[in-house]
Amino acid sequence: MFMLMIGLILFIAIIGFSLSDRKELTWPEKFLKDTSGYVQQWFYKPAGSIAGFFEDLRNLRTVYEENEQLRLMAAAYARDKVEYNFVKKENERLQKDLNFTEQQKRMNDYNYLIAHVISVSNDANNRTMNINLGSKHGIKPNMAVTTVDGLVGLVSSVTPFTSTITPITELSEESPTNGSIAATIQGREDESFGILSSYNKETGRLVMTRIAETDKMEIGDTVITSGLGGIYPRGIRVGTVETKEVGDFGLTYTASVKLFTSFDHLTEVFVVQPSESEEQAE
Repeated sequence: MFMLMIGLILFIAIIGFSLSDRKELTWPEKFLKDTSGYVQQWFYKPAGSIAGFFEDLRNLRTVYEENEQLRLMAAAYARDKVEYNFVKKENERLQKDLNFTEQQKRMNDYNYLIAHVISVSNDANNRTMNINLGSKHGIKPNMAVTTVDGLVGLVSSVTPFTSTITPITELSEESPTNGSIAATIQGREDESFGILSSYNKETGRLVMTRIAETDKMEIGDTVITSGLGGIYPRGIRVGTVETKEVGDFGLTYTASVKLFTSFDHLTEVFVVQPSESEEQAE
């Protein structure tokens, strides 16, 4: 009992000593603290490195997933941008076509049938093109064909659902299907007159003949169809006067006309359908 009492007193004294407000630790406490700190650093560094490695793996996977999402978003944006540009261009083209047909109908009372070019002949001696409208749609031979820019040619043959167009680039005095075109100058319809008789394939220009010596035609004037002859309706734009010179016999002038229409990439054309009164007159 005496030893137990002595031990209890010492234990209480040690507890009181450790709880007292001390400025320094005892040497046993210092020894234990240094020992535990030294041991802990050997375990803490590897554990921290391993934890950081797995954290980097998680971050790498997150970055990869974000990159995949960004790549998909970029591809979708590029696709939508292309589609938007296509739709925008298509709307602008259709609006231009609509404005053209309405304007021409107000001016000349013609009906314009929109047709798509479905094929083009590669025959150097017979450059024709086919469209997706035929007799079932009201197309008839010798109807003029144009674009928003200018005259294209003439319908040479018709089937129920397709038609063949002979372009004005095949224009010649010997052509039975695409003869000469009576033409005049826009704004001076009563003062100028000429005949578009042939197409010069070397220069890529129409040849306009029978221009009177007193004709006031000038370089840069816009050539349009006059409506004379009963085939080509009046008022269809053809091209601009590029040169004007004295003819072979010195009594008339000859001019070269640069076409408005480009025949390289024709996709849509308008078939000019005359009014009922003109058809009955014919």
